[in-house]
Amino acid sequence: MSETPSTNFSMIHAASSEGQASYPRHFNVTQPVVAKRISFYKSGDPQFSGIQMVVNPRSFKTFDALLDNLSRKVPLPFGVRNISTPRGIHSITKLEDLEDGRSYICSHRKKIQPIDLEKARQKPLPWQSTRPLSARRRAAQLARAKEFGPACRELPVVVQTPRKLLVFKNGDPRTRHIIILSRKITQNFEAFLEHLTELMQYPVVKLYTTDGRKVPSLQAVILSSGAVVAAGREPFKPGNYDLLKYLLPDQLPRTSKRIYPKGQTKPEGRKNGNWKVSIITSELPCAGTSSQIYIVLYGHHRSSAPVYLYGTGGNAFQEGREDIFTTGDIGELHKIRIGHSNSGLSPAWHCKEIKLQNLFSGEKFYIPVCRWLAQDREDGEICRELPVFQKGQPILPVTVYEVRVTTGERWNAGTESKVYISIYGEKGDTGSRQLFRSKNPKKFLKGQTDIFSLEAVHLGYLYKVVIAHDGLGSGNGWFLDDIVIKDPTTDLEYAFLCHRWLDHGEDDGKITRELYPSDNSTFFGSNLKPLLSFISIGQKLELQRKEAWAAESWKLKKGNTLQFYNRLSGGFVRLHPDGSVDALGEKTDKNGLLDVIVKRGNICIFQSHQTRNLSLGLDNVSGMATGMANGGAPCELRVLYLPNRCVILESVMVPGHTVAFNCQGKVADESTDSYAGLSKEFVIYAKGVFHNSAVILLTTSLCQALTLHSDGSCSGAGNQSEESHWKVHKISSGVCMFESVKNPRMFLRIKNGQCDGRGTGDLDCHFKIQKNLENGSISLESVKSRGLFVGLLPDGQMKLVLYIKDASVFFYPQVIQFGREKPMGTSATASQQEEKARESGNQVEATYQCMAHIPFPSPKKMFINDRVLLSDDEWRVLVLTGNTGTRANVTLWVYGDRGVTGPLPLGKDNREQLFLPRKEDEFQVQIKNVGKIYKIRIGHDGTSQQPEWSLQMVTMQHVKSRKTLNFVANKWLSRIQGDGDIVCELPVEEDGKAIFPIVRYHVYVYTGQLKEAETTSAVYLCLYGERGDSGVRLLHKSDMPIKFQRGQIDKFQVEAVSLGKLKKALLLCEATDLSQYWYCEKVIVREPMKESEFIFNCERWLPFMSQGIIHSEIELYPQEMQINHQPKTQEEANEGDWKITVVTGDFEKAGTTATVSLYAYGEKRSSGPIILGSGKHQLFNPNSADIFKINLKDIGELYKIRIGHDNSGKDPSWYLEEIKLEEIASGEVFSLTVDCWITENEDDGDTCKEIAINRPKKKPLPLVAYEIHVYTGSKLGAETDANVLINLIGTRGDSGKRKLHQSKNNKVKFQQAQVDIFVVRAVSLGDLKKVLISHDGAGPGKRQLSDENFFSNSSGQWKS
Repeated sequence: MSETPSTNFSMIHAASSEGQASYPRHFNVTQPVVAKRISFYKSGDPQFSGIQMVVNPRSFKTFDALLDNLSRKVPLPFGVRNISTPRGIHSITKLEDLEDGRSYICSHRKKIQPIDLEKARQKPLPWQSTRPLSARRRAAQLARAKEFGPACRELPVVVQTPRKLLVFKNGDPRTRHIIILSRKITQNFEAFLEHLTELMQYPVVKLYTTDGRKVPSLQAVILSSGAVVAAGREPFKPGNYDLLKYLLPDQLPRTSKRIYPKGQTKPEGRKNGNWKVSIITSELPCAGTSSQIYIVLYGHHRSSAPVYLYGTGGNAFQEGREDIFTTGDIGELHKIRIGHSNSGLSPAWHCKEIKLQNLFSGEKFYIPVCRWLAQDREDGEICRELPVFQKGQPILPVTVYEVRVTTGERWNAGTESKVYISIYGEKGDTGSRQLFRSKNPKKFLKGQTDIFSLEAVHLGYLYKVVIAHDGLGSGNGWFLDDIVIKDPTTDLEYAFLCHRWLDHGEDDGKITRELYPSDNSTFFGSNLKPLLSFISIGQKLELQRKEAWAAESWKLKKGNTLQFYNRLSGGFVRLHPDGSVDALGEKTDKNGLLDVIVKRGNICIFQSHQTRNLSLGLDNVSGMATGMANGGAPCELRVLYLPNRCVILESVMVPGHTVAFNCQGKVADESTDSYAGLSKEFVIYAKGVFHNSAVILLTTSLCQALTLHSDGSCSGAGNQSEESHWKVHKISSGVCMFESVKNPRMFLRIKNGQCDGRGTGDLDCHFKIQKNLENGSISLESVKSRGLFVGLLPDGQMKLVLYIKDASVFFYPQVIQFGREKPMGTSATASQQEEKARESGNQVEATYQCMAHIPFPSPKKMFINDRVLLSDDEWRVLVLTGNTGTRANVTLWVYGDRGVTGPLPLGKDNREQLFLPRKEDEFQVQIKNVGKIYKIRIGHDGTSQQPEWSLQMVTMQHVKSRKTLNFVANKWLSRIQGDGDIVCELPVEEDGKAIFPIVRYHVYVYTGQLKEAETTSAVYLCLYGERGDSGVRLLHKSDMPIKFQRGQIDKFQVEAVSLGKLKKALLLCEATDLSQYWYCEKVIVREPMKESEFIFNCERWLPFMSQGIIHSEIELYPQEMQINHQPKTQEEANEGDWKITVVTGDFEKAGTTATVSLYAYGEKRSSGPIILGSGKHQLFNPNSADIFKINLKDIGELYKIRIGHDNSGKDPSWYLEEIKLEEIASGEVFSLTVDCWITENEDDGDTCKEIAINRPKKKPLPLVAYEIHVYTGSKLGAETDANVLINLIGTRGDSGKRKLHQSKNNKVKFQQAQVDIFVVRAVSLGDLKKVLISHDGAGPGKRQLSDENFFSNSSGQWKS
C-alpha cells in the first residue's frame, strides 16, 4: 500500500480486531435472560452521538466482555476501563447494575468528565467538524506545552483531514462509488462497513486493496492509496480496479475552493482563490507519472489541507508539460510540500519547477525542484518540502533529519507492515512519511535499530511525533521501543519513548501512537545533549526495572526457599552456622538455602533454612555481609531488580550499603577492594519450581510466555495468562513433561524434527531441564533426541534447534502454583498415603461427577402421573442442615427424563455462613431442558477442616408456579460416619412414595493374580443404566481390611436411585507412578432381590496406554448372566472401529519394553502410525493377549498391516505369536499368524513385520524379499557409521522406513567404494516408483556419499 498524503495522524482513532473474543462456558447457575437497552456516551465529548446497545447474558457473559466490546466502538486512548452514571457519582462494576433504558458515560480513567446528554443525543452537523490546525494555533499549543510541561499534553488538538475514497464492488470494477471519509461514517470500522452496505446495496463484510491484500481496520482504510474493493464473505476477485480511470474531481470539505485547471478557473478575487500554482514536469524520459499529485501550502495564518491536483482527460503531469491550478488564501507563504500517492503503472515522477503567484497582490515565487519523487530513485522519497523565499524573512533551511527507530526485544516484535511517521515542530510538520529506506537490509526486526533519513524544511524545536503502520502484511503487529531524531542544523537529539505495542491484538489495540519528547530540556540548547541521552536511557531503565519486578517478584513470597547465585565468583551465597558468609557454594549446598520473610513491599529478611536463628544481614559500620541472630533491623534488605533479572540487596538501615563479593567469593569491603573486582548482582533461584503437579509459566521475556494454540502449535509471544499455564509432570530427577492446563492431555514435545504441543505423554514429551546459572533461565533438551532443544524464531514460533547460548533457547520459569516434591505414595508411610489418598480422592470424585452423566431415553412408564414439574425455568433450592454443618464445597445434580443439569455449585460469597447446624440455606439455580425431574444427587468434595455433614432435607420450589418438590435425606455425608459416602441420591416422591426406589448395589471387584497387581491408589466407579448414572463414586469401604490386594475380591456398596438395566460401567484408577498401577480382572454388580448379575470383564492394567495416550479410566460393557439364558455381549462401536488382539509368545523373555506401533493399509489410503503402547506400561508381557480398539475409517478395504517397535527400553526384543483383527460393526475376524522374533538380534534383524490380509474369494498379496545393493562412493570421507534408513515406495503402498541393519556380504557397512547387500521383506509393492534413503546423523562418521542403489526381486530389477 502506498503512502497517503496527510499532514498528521492525530485524526486516526484505534480500531480493534474484527473478531469477537471467545469466553469459557459458565455453569448453569444464571439469572433469567433479560434484555436491557442501554446508551453509552464518551466522557467529556458532547459531540459523540452515543452507542445504543442491547445487553443480555447471551451477548455478554462477563462485565469485561462488555468493556472490550465498547472499547472497539467508543474512541478512547486506552479503551473503555470505567462506566459511570451521567454525573459520575456511581461506578458500574457488574452487568446486573445496568438499568434498562438508562444512559451511561464511558471513560478510560476512574474519574469521568460529565457531559450534556441532551446535546450529545443530537447528531453533529457536517460543519461542526474540527478545522485544520493553523500556524497560530500550533504556536499557542507549543507555548502552553513549554509553560506547563508534558502533563498538559494529555489531550492533544485533534486534526482531521478528509479523504476521498473510491470503492469498487468485488469482481465488478464497473460498479463503484466515490465517498468522503467524514467523521459521521468513520466512528468505527463496523459503522463504516454498515455505511458501505447501504451505499453498495449488498452486504459488505470485508475490504481489500486493489491488489488483493485484506484491509482489516479503519486506520488501514485511511492509509490506503485511495481505492478499496468491497466484498461479502467471498474471497477477493482480481479485476481492473483502476484508480485514475474512475476518480473524478470533487469538492473536498474544509478546503477553500475546488481546484480547477487553468482553463476552467472561476473569476479571480480574494475570496475566490488567491494563489495560482504552476507545476512543470521535466522532459527527462519517463518523467511523467500515473500517480495522484497533491500539494500542501504552509502560511503564517494556517496550512492548507492536502490539495489533490486533477487534470483533464487523465493526461496531467506528463513529460515537459505545465499544469496550472488555483487555491485559496493561506496568508504569508513560507513553505510548500508536494508529493504523490505512488499509484498506477508508472508512479515515478521528476518535477522540474513550481511557480506560485498571489492573485491578490501579484507577488510571484519561482521554486526550482529538479528532483525525482520515486521510491526507486535517489533517496526513495515520494514527497519533497521546499522553502519559499520571502523578502525580509530568514531563510528556512532544508534539513535531513536522522530518524533512529528501535524495535523492542519482545518476541514477534518486528513488523512487515508499512510504517509512517509525522514529525511536529514549532514551524510546522513533515506530513505523513513512509519510513521506506533503512540502512539495514531488512527493516523493523526484533531488537534492531533502523536509521532513516527524512528531508524537510526545518521545523524548529520538535514537540511531537505521530507514528503508525497500515496494519497489512503477514506480521503486522509491532512493538516500538523508542524513536530518536537528530536535528543536524541545531545538533540536538530528541528522544521519544514508546515501549508499547502497535497491534490490533495487543495492548489497547491501537496501531497509531502519539509520542512526546522524554524531557522538556530538549527545548534549551545543545549543551544539554548528554543530559538528554541520560534522561532517555534512565526512563527506559526505570520502565524495564518495573517489568522485571512484575516478572520476578513471585520468588519473594513468604515461605519460599531461595538461593542467590553470584556470577563473578561462579558460586551460590552461603550462610554458615558460625555466621560467616561467602559466595562459593554448590547448587546442592544446604547452607545456601534461605527462607523468605516478607516485611513490606520489596523489603525482606532472608533466614537460613539450616540454621533458623541466623539471617543474612549487613554490618552497619563496615557494610559487609554477615550472619546475624534474631533477624533484626540490620537484616532487613531491600531487593532491587535490574532489567537483566538480577537483584541488588541493599541495607534498609544504611542506604547504599549492599551485599557484595569479590572474584574469590569472599565478602567484599567496598572501601578497600577495587570496585572493578566487586560483584553486587545476584541471580535468584527458587526451590521447588519443577515439583510434580506444579503449574508454571515458561516466560520468554519480561511480559511474554510460551503459549499453546488450539491447533497444537506453540508460540513464545503469548500473554502471561491462563492460556500459557503448564502443569509439570516429574518423570525423574531433572526430567519433566509439560501439559497444557487450558488444553488437558496436550503435552509439549519434540518429534520428527518438529516442536509443538500435540504430545500425548510418551517419550517424545520428556525433557531434561538444563539450568543456565548466568541468567536464571532454563533450556529444554529432548530426552529421546539428545542435543535437540526447544527454541524460538524471531516471530516467537517454536522451532527445533541445536543448543546455542542465546535467547532463542532461554525460558524463565514462573510458578503459579507449587506442586509436591514427590508424587503421592512414592515415599510416604502407609497412614500418610491413606490420608493423602482420601483428600485427593474426594477432589477427584467431585471432579468426575460432571463426567458421569449421559443423555438417555426414558420410557413413559417410569412416571405414575404428570404432576412432576417441567424443570426448564428458575428454581429456589432450600437445603436444611442437621446437627452437624460443613464448610466443604457442596454441589447439586438434577436428573430428568430428557437429560441432566449439573454440577450446580451451591455457594455464596460468605461461605463461612453456609451449611451451619440446624440452619436452612437458600439458593437460586437455573435448570434447563431436563424434562420431568425424577431424582437429584447432592454431595460435597470432602475438603476443608470440617468435611462431615449431616443433611436433613432438600426442597426445590419452582419460582414461577410455586410448586414444590421435597427430598427427605436424614443422612450423613461423611467418610467416617454412616456408610462412608459423601454423595447421596434422592428420588422425587408422589403421594408419600418414591417414584423410583433407592437401590444399594453390591459391587465385587476382582484384583488379578499377576505379580504386583495390587494398588494403594484411589479407585472410582460409575454405573450407567436406563435411568441415568450413579455418578463417579470412590470405592471407599471394603469388606476386606486392605483393599485391592493381589488375587483378592473386594465387596463395596453403591447406593443410588434405581438405574434400571445396567448398560456400562466406568472404572477409574488415579495412580501416579508405575508402582501404584493396578490390574483389574473384572467387576460384578448385583442388585439385591433380583436373580441377575452384571459381569464387566476388564483384564487390564490401570492406567494403561493406548495409541500413545495414558488412560486412567476405562469403559466396561456387561456380560449379562441370567437363569436359562446363554451369555451375550454388548458393545458399542463407531464407524470404522476395529478390535486388535496382540498375542505375545509364552516363553520367559518373549515380552518387550519397547513402544509398539501398527500401520494399516487399505485400498484408499494408509492409516499412518498407530501407537499401541509400551511394555513399560504392563503391556506385551510373556503369554499375554493385549486388546486395543482403533479406528480405520475411510481407508478402504484392508489388504496389509505392518507392526513393529522402536527398539527402546532395556529389553526391546519381542516374540510376536499372533494378531487378530475384528471389525466390530460387521463381526468379520482376521487371524494373522506371525510366530517370529521382532528384534535386531534375531532372524533378519528387522524390527517390524508386514502381513498380508487373506480375504475370502481374494488371493492375498505375496511377501517379497527385496534385495538392495547400496554403492558407497569412492570419494574421501564417503563412509558413514550412522544408521541408514530406506523406504521403498511402489504402486501398492510403501515398505515404511527400514533400518539397513545386517549386510549380507560385509561385516562393516557403508565403507568407501564398497557395495553392501541387504534384504527388506515386505508385502508386494507392485512396480517400484521411488526410494527414500536417509540416516540419523549418529556416530563419528555422519556423511555418506552414495553412488547408486540397485534393487532386485523375483520379478525383475530396478536401479536408482
